[in-house]
Amino acid sequence: MNNHLEEHDRECMRLALAQGRRALPGCLPNPPVGCVMTANGMLVASGFTQPPGEPHAEAMALAQLAGATAELTAYVTLEPCSFAGRTPSCARTLVAWGVRRVVVAMLDPDPRNAGAGIAILREAGVQVSVGLLEEEARRDMGPYLLGACSH
Repeated sequence: MNNHLEEHDRECMRLALAQGRRALPGCLPNPPVGCVMTANGMLVASGFTQPPGEPHAEAMALAQLAGATAELTAYVTLEPCSFAGRTPSCARTLVAWGVRRVVVAMLDPDPRNAGAGIAILREAGVQVSVGLLEEEARRDMGPYLLGACSH
């Protein structure tokens, strides 16, 4: 990865982490996840986890887009969920929107997800990288990751 792209990714993940902090306390007991979206390198949307049963960070960001966007990249502080409950699977929603690349700060330790969201993305041909600013994400979300996500 070239230095310019690496620094761009870090800055976008910092913005996603800031979005996640905005989720508190309303998102509880769900973790405070943040997401930003870029299209062709330009910031086009952002979101954070809403109260239980309402949109997750990825869905909140996607709702801001007017339509299909070329070269869409999502920066998400926690692995997109793989399962549907009160809300749809974020991983499947990202695939349906044609997101080409997803940068994830950390894997979701929830046993219902735990890598399954990443697998859905990769099986659909989405380029995925995991671990960018993971320490910061763990610091922000760590206290909220022990309980199961209330989808």
